[in-house]
Amino acid sequence: MSRVWKWNRPVTVREVLEDLQKERSIAYTTVMTVLDNLHQKGWVRREAEGRAYRYEAVSTRAAYAAALMNDAWSQSDNPAAALVAFFGMMSEEQRQSLSDAVRIVQGPETQEPTEPSESPEPAERAEPRQGLPENPASAQDDGGR
Repeated sequence: MSRVWKWNRPVTVREVLEDLQKERSIAYTTVMTVLDNLHQKGWVRREAEGRAYRYEAVSTRAAYAAALMNDAWSQSDNPAAALVAFFGMMSEEQRQSLSDAVRIVQGPETQEPTEPSESPEPAERAEPRQGLPENPASAQDDGGR
C-alpha cells in the first residue's frame, strides 16, 4: 500500500515491482499476488489495461490511519481514558498537529480571534465548544483525589 499511496495514481504490477527491486529482490508473481489480495480485501480498485491491471488506492493513507484510530478507540470501555492515555503518548509536534486538526474541524465560526481585541462580556462569548473538553483531566471530577 505504501507504494500505491506514494504515487497517488493508478499503478501497474510492473511499476511496483521495479520500484521494490531498487531495494531488494522480489518476484513479479509476489507483487501481483499482493496487489490481487489488496483488491479482494477492498483496499485497491483495479481497471484492466490491455492484459494487465492498473491498481489505485480506495482511500488515502490518512483516511486509513484515521479508521485504525477510530476502530481502536471504539473498542475501549472508557473512551475518555483511552484518549487521555493516547494524548499522553504524543510528542509536542503531534499535539500541535492535533490542535491544528481540531481547529480545522471546528471551522472558523468557533475559532477565537487571532488579533487582540477588547474582551467580550461573558454573555457575549461564543457557546462552549462541543466535543473534547479543553483540559481532558477536567472531564472527570474526582474531588481532588
